[in-house]
Amino acid sequence: MEARRELIEAVGDRYRKSERTGKKKILDEFVELAGYHRKHAIRVLTSERRIKVPTPEMAARLYDEAVITALTIIWEAADRICGKRLKAVLTTFVESMERNGHLRLESAVRDRLLKMSAATIDRVLRPIRALAKQGRRKVSVNTPLRKSIAIRTYDDWNNPPPGYFEMDLVAHCGSSVAGSHVHSLVLTDIASGWTEAAALIVREQILITVTLDEIQSRLPFSMLGLDVDNDSAFINEVLLSYCRNRKLELTRSRAYKKNDQAWIEQKNGAIVRKLVGYGRLEGAEATLILADLHKVARLYVNFFQPSFKLKSKTREGSKVVKKYHAPVRQYHHKIFGFCYIRYYEY
Repeated sequence: MEARRELIEAVGDRYRKSERTGKKKILDEFVELAGYHRKHAIRVLTSERRIKVPTPEMAARLYDEAVITALTIIWEAADRICGKRLKAVLTTFVESMERNGHLRLESAVRDRLLKMSAATIDRVLRPIRALAKQGRRKVSVNTPLRKSIAIRTYDDWNNPPPGYFEMDLVAHCGSSVAGSHVHSLVLTDIASGWTEAAALIVREQILITVTLDEIQSRLPFSMLGLDVDNDSAFINEVLLSYCRNRKLELTRSRAYKKNDQAWIEQKNGAIVRKLVGYGRLEGAEATLILADLHKVARLYVNFFQPSFKLKSKTREGSKVVKKYHAPVRQYHHKIFGFCYIRYYEY
């Protein structure tokens, strides 16, 4: 590199000062010596810019494995933010992690790490991001079983009569889904908001159908249909046969569209999570206790806690105006026509 730089400087100075006839001879000699393409050689010789030669300062900016490892640790601790944001807090993170014993850096590594620009941070982290990036779990939506179940979106209900339920599972797994843990099977009626929940010791297809029979036995109206998500606990031959034998309409939501099941998602948070929380429940004893809690909660939610439904929604410019029906308790909702006082005895 140094020899080539000296050659370009020497020949270029002579080339720029020569006449037209002399330039051709100099160019022929330079192309033969340097191996450049003729057009590129002309650009190199006519330019007075010098080729940059690596200096000790530039070599110090070459980031070895120690610097990349330290940057990766800090990037993970900073929740994988972009290079511009990470550069702004890099010093703070390094000082804090060293002070708390989470990071130990040699002075040379620390200096090179803190001198990195935002663009260099993004460039260094590019292959690491590619490995860390996790795409969505692919769902085999083209199986004959899935095709046999109609899709229903949030906009397809069109004020159904009582009996059409959305159904979902709530996992009481704590911070890890590993191992066996208790689930809550939750159903809510679209028309009335009537909500039922039951405890499952395991997530199993046949157990879900048995629990559905128990829930139907205590409903104040007939079950007409079930709308589920794309969980394999619901999309299977067991539940499909169960619905066909009992003449229940089975539909499913679109994959990754939780708003298609907005009613049950709201009940999962407002009832189940509010009462049970997010802790881990395991074993038969925990299942029995949770089942007793759900039996008591259904009385309070359906008989004593009023709810109201959206009556109309209009847009006035940039403002959306919503009007609601008067709050009513589910057990004497107008759509039933009469009260179910006998359920006070539960």
